Amino acid sequence: MRAPKKTDTVLHCHPDTLCSAVASLTTVITWLPGKFLNLGYTVKGALDRLWLPPFESPRRGDCLWRRTCFEAFIGAKNDAEYYEFNFSPSGEWAAYSFRAYRDGSTYTSDGFEPKIVAERSEDIFELSAAIEIDRFPGLEGEVQLCIGISSVIETLDGSLSYWALRHPPGKPDFHHSESFALELEPVVRGVAAEP
Repeated sequence: MRAPKKTDTVLHCHPDTLCSAVASLTTVITWLPGKFLNLGYTVKGALDRLWLPPFESPRRGDCLWRRTCFEAFIGAKNDAEYYEFNFSPSGEWAAYSFRAYRDGSTYTSDGFEPKIVAERSEDIFELSAAIEIDRFPGLEGEVQLCIGISSVIETLDGSLSYWALRHPPGKPDFHHSESFALELEPVVRGVAAEP
């Protein structure tokens, strides 16, 4: 059995939406090709100034990006199709499938539900979400994945800041191809493991 691979990344705040309440926002991506992708987000800062609802249980939601939300955009390299995943601190999640830039709809699949865990201390909030990547058409076979990791952070006064591995020029746009800044090795099918 192959060992999972880990990649540490730092998310950068869009220069038009600076947020003094967040000292840092980092991610750890654990990847077992062909099986799962685990996304771990860590926010450090003045959490008492952020909108972070208490964790309840994983359940579907919608329009989660309007408030604090941790996100991942995943597609095969050189392919216009991609998927978007949203995770709220409350445990709500959403998944979308896109045929091309912003041309998509809610993704539905029997039995698909990410495994989400959230923990909070005085100045650190952590959320992890495990996705069974082999459930998504277009991400199967030996393809190289391109991933955009991003977050929307809301302060208690209602201000939103936008965080990503890379921001394209102009306003925040996590769907833009330049935001898919992380590349993972080709998928290898038939590897069994659990996150």
